[in-house]
Amino acid sequence: MISRRHLISSSAIAASAAAFGIAPTAEAQEAAARDLLVDKRPVLHDDGSKFGCYDPYGDFTSEKKVATEHLFLPWEDVELGGLGAADEYALARGRKILVTIEPWSWDKDWNVTPAELRKSILSGEKDANMRAICAALASFKSPITIRWAQEMENPSGRFTWSNWKPKDYIKAYLRMVAIIREMLPKALIMWSPKGEKSLGAYYPGKEHVDIVGLSVFGLEQYDIIHGGKPHNFAELLKQGYDLTVGYGKPIWVAELGYEGSLDYLARWVDDVTKKYAEFPELKEVIYFNDKEVWEWPHGLGLPNWRVLRDKPIYPVRG
Repeated sequence: MISRRHLISSSAIAASAAAFGIAPTAEAQEAAARDLLVDKRPVLHDDGSKFGCYDPYGDFTSEKKVATEHLFLPWEDVELGGLGAADEYALARGRKILVTIEPWSWDKDWNVTPAELRKSILSGEKDANMRAICAALASFKSPITIRWAQEMENPSGRFTWSNWKPKDYIKAYLRMVAIIREMLPKALIMWSPKGEKSLGAYYPGKEHVDIVGLSVFGLEQYDIIHGGKPHNFAELLKQGYDLTVGYGKPIWVAELGYEGSLDYLARWVDDVTKKYAEFPELKEVIYFNDKEVWEWPHGLGLPNWRVLRDKPIYPVRG
C-alpha cells in the first residue's frame, strides 16, 4: 500500500521536470509511482549516461537498458572455474563486462600488510595471480574492461594498496597493465581513483588508461554530518570529475550507491543517469547493488545500497 506521504514525496521526480517545463519521461513517471523505500532503482534516461550494475542478487536481470555487468574478483583464494557463466549471462543480455580485480583475499585472515603486498607485487611474485585471472577471462566473448586496485588514494584504510607512495603504486599498476595488454589485448583498462584531491599523483599516464572510473556514494546522514545538508549526485561527482576530465578519457562512475529518506532517494533515483551539460565526458554509471562492506564513520554502520530493500541480504564481500 502506498501512503499519502509517499505519493507527495516521490512526486518530486515529476515535479522537478515540470519546474523546467519538461514533460517527465515514462520512466520518471513509473519511478514516481513506486515506493522508493522499497524499490529505489534509478530512472534510466535514454539521453543520459549508460547504466551498469554489480548485481549479485539479479535485481536487474530483466532490465534491457543495462549496458555493463560488473564483477568483483579477489586474486587470492578465488575459484575461477565458474567465470564463464558470467560471460554467458552478459552475452545473452548484450552487456559489456567490467571486472574489478582486487589484489588481496576476501578472507581477512589471508591478507598481508601494505608493505608486504607492495613488495610482493613489485618483485613479480604476484604476476601469477594476475595471469591466472587473465587466462580465465581470455575465452570471454563479451567486451571486457579491467579495473585493478581501485581507490588507490582512499584515506580510510579500507584497502591495503591505498596510500602507497605514488611512484610505488604506479609501478605496480604498470606491471599489471603490461600483463593485461599481453594476455587480453582487446580489453580496456580502467584507472579508478576514489575522487580525492590527491588522485593526480597516482595517474600513470594516458597511454596506460582507457577509461577513468570514480566512486560516488550518497548517504544522507553522512552528508548532513560533513556538509551540513544532503547532497545530490552532481555535487558529489564534481570534485573527482573536475580533477580527471583533463586527462581526456571517458569517465565512468565505477561504483555508485545512495541511501536516505524518501526525498533524498527521489532526487538520486532521477539524477544518476541524467545528461549533464557540466559533465560531458561522463559516459556510464555502475550501481553497487549490495550492502556496504566497510563500516562508515560516525557509527553509520553498513549502509544498504541494494535497490530492493525488502529482499534478503546475503553475506557480502569481506
